[in-house]
Amino acid sequence: MDIQPNNFIEDIIAKDLAEGANDGRLQTRFPPEPNGYLHIGHAKAVCMDFGAAEKFGGVCNLRFDDTNPTKEDVEYVDAIKEDINWLGFKWGNIYYASDYFQQLWDLAVKLIKDGKAYVDEQSAEEIARQKGTPTEKGEESPYRNRPVEENLRLFEKMNSGEVPDGAMVLRAKIDMASPNMHFRDPIMYRIITKHPHHRTGTKWKAYPMYDFAHGQSDYFEGVTHSICTLEFVVHRPLYDWFIDQFAEPGGYRPHQYEFNRLNITYTVMSKRKLLQLVQEGLVAGWDDPRMPTICGLRRRGYTPESIRNFIGKIGYTTYEATIDLSLLEAAAREDLKQRSTRVCAIFDPVKMVITNYPEGKTEKLTRENNPDDDNAGDREVDFSGSIFIERSDFMENAPKDFFRLTPGGREVRLKSAYIVQCTGCKKDENGNVVEVYCTYDPDSKSGTEGGSRKVKSTINWIDSGNCVEAEARLYDRLFSVEDPSASDQDFRELLNPESLQVTSFLVEPFVADARPMEHFQFLKQGYFAVDKDSTPGHPVFNRTVSLKEKKK
Repeated sequence: MDIQPNNFIEDIIAKDLAEGANDGRLQTRFPPEPNGYLHIGHAKAVCMDFGAAEKFGGVCNLRFDDTNPTKEDVEYVDAIKEDINWLGFKWGNIYYASDYFQQLWDLAVKLIKDGKAYVDEQSAEEIARQKGTPTEKGEESPYRNRPVEENLRLFEKMNSGEVPDGAMVLRAKIDMASPNMHFRDPIMYRIITKHPHHRTGTKWKAYPMYDFAHGQSDYFEGVTHSICTLEFVVHRPLYDWFIDQFAEPGGYRPHQYEFNRLNITYTVMSKRKLLQLVQEGLVAGWDDPRMPTICGLRRRGYTPESIRNFIGKIGYTTYEATIDLSLLEAAAREDLKQRSTRVCAIFDPVKMVITNYPEGKTEKLTRENNPDDDNAGDREVDFSGSIFIERSDFMENAPKDFFRLTPGGREVRLKSAYIVQCTGCKKDENGNVVEVYCTYDPDSKSGTEGGSRKVKSTINWIDSGNCVEAEARLYDRLFSVEDPSASDQDFRELLNPESLQVTSFLVEPFVADARPMEHFQFLKQGYFAVDKDSTPGHPVFNRTVSLKEKKK
């Protein structure tokens, strides 16, 4: 079967498979840290790691990088699994870096015995200072050349619980004059005693650093293509150096490849900053629909297909760029248009009374569920002489280019119903319109021969005797500036104060019992999804996205 690559990494995979590299085997991995929830940037990596393996008949494993128990939690492990499944991917196996703690420890011991690692008792500040700068070489640690036996004894002591956090680290002995700062005796192990590990408990007190654990874990699992984002380009030589210390020359070894990470306007992608928003109560949790997290987008009403289509369109390159949020919103509209039932919802209602409609009569009219879905069918709605319309669809003294309801004989069609003419209105003591009066043409019913008569405007309505009140949560961009990370201000000061507005509205009873995550297009209002807070008698809807792109 001829499989066409869609990006440069798929080009590499296709070439390797064609040349029989790794015995024709393809294995990738997705290695999240279980210290937060996945966001849309992680989704790009998920689509690459899992998508490439799926496309070329390989395997992608899920491996949790659980090397820092101070920040990790089982809650995050479970959430990451849920998000990957929701996006439509399946892993081959689940692994943890902690599965390899003993193997990593044994490799570290080997490096000490080979004279390529040593225990350093300097403070973190002293180590950072001695590393020098990109233009000035570093200084060797006074502990760099201590005897092997002493290093082995101290390394064991690091894991005994007798040594306080930060008192010792294990460093690789490479080159303090290297132009690559990552080669200047990088830290391999640090001590963490105050936080039990979510899987290994208190067995370990010394934990491997990412740069040491990552490549070796890839090797232990048989990963062929270790795919990362561009910030790891400068780490790649160290990735290779560690593997060089124990891999058989000319034999199997994993290779690292990098692509550009995903940055989107009006949001932040730092898990540290997202955690601050959650912990400080500035959002309503990781799944707040304003958050760029997968669970937040899911709750807001985004579908897996819309996210995957968005990522497919922006693609993978080797240069950094910031993607306009409107492209993600456009992907949502494109997908939701095909799957969302059209429903009338009135957000600023005013009553319309049809004065010539038979008093006490109610009839059933037919509404199309979705004109973009041939299989969506129709439904019946009630219609009577008393309905609600949007206040903005009526103007008492209208200009010539206003084609909706206004006194003076102009005709307007009620959606899926009749043509009406406005005859006047009623106001309260403050001059506010409280009722609009119209007459209707009984021969203009939609779906009949007379219903084909054309008028310039169609407006939405809902029967006053058969509607329900619901809550709408209208979400906007989380931040008020395009690039909050580039500002000198604290990012929390840049939050958009109008990112959430809550209002009540009237809607067809058809949606009163809709289940969470069902999607609707409220005509002329936007695409909405049922929120998990919905209860019988109190439906709650999140606006996923407006019908049109927001003007800047």
